[in-house]
Amino acid sequence: MKNLLSLNDLTNDEIFKMLDDAIKFRNGELDFSLKGKVIANCFFESSTRTQYSFNTAELRLDAKVITFNPQSSSLNKGETFYDTIKTFESFGVDGIVIRDKKTRYYDELKNIKTVIINAGDGTGDHPSQNLLDLLTIYDEFKTFDGVKVLIAGDIKHSRVAHGNVKIMERLGMKCYISGPKEFMDNTAEYIDFDEGVKSCDVVMMLRIQRERDAHLETLTDSQYLEKYGLNLERVNKMKPNAIIMHPAPFNRNVELADEVIECSKSRIFKQIENGVFARMAILKRSFE
Repeated sequence: MKNLLSLNDLTNDEIFKMLDDAIKFRNGELDFSLKGKVIANCFFESSTRTQYSFNTAELRLDAKVITFNPQSSSLNKGETFYDTIKTFESFGVDGIVIRDKKTRYYDELKNIKTVIINAGDGTGDHPSQNLLDLLTIYDEFKTFDGVKVLIAGDIKHSRVAHGNVKIMERLGMKCYISGPKEFMDNTAEYIDFDEGVKSCDVVMMLRIQRERDAHLETLTDSQYLEKYGLNLERVNKMKPNAIIMHPAPFNRNVELADEVIECSKSRIFKQIENGVFARMAILKRSFE
């Protein structure tokens, strides 16, 4: 049994093996079962796609699923994060999928022996999102070598950006970041937004993570869309085979114009679909 805390902990061969498994699951070519296993999904932060696609993946693999609700838990009585996870381990669950607002929360869980799968830690990492993003890009280009990726928006607060850049560049892609200066860090090389839209193969938009106190006092939503958002005018300047991605949830008419979300270049809902198969592959790796 194996934890998954970051794709950066894995070799390239291990990543490609999970991608291959995800494709086989999607094609109905892989017979693998978690029958008899009990998985607890412990999300201490709000989630729709990650939580419920893990749930869907677990059910498709015949596991039994426990969904933790922090709002009605003993956290309200002063129980600590560690003691909550230790309690689920004491129940005898076979694995725990965890999301928490603290970066590297798993450093507190070194005494936990059951399988831990990181479903997002603060602004640090998001390995299952990184894997489904890789799967979506590979579907499109059949290679990672030389693919140019623009990640635009709130880089500073984004675990998706921080995880993706390291893995993507390791696999042969070239990553750029763009957006308001207040949201930039040293994750990747900065490029002017409009230049990046025109020159990159993948344009990955990020929302402003207001739950992490990310704010732009100087711009309204409409001004943000005009200056840093992806609208049809910019989409029409993209390379012919370029695609649009977004980890979601997206904020309509802020970083993405309404009409862009399901346009012909958009792969946003394809990413969500791929998320189930990527997470099935992650579960297989942890329990095979």
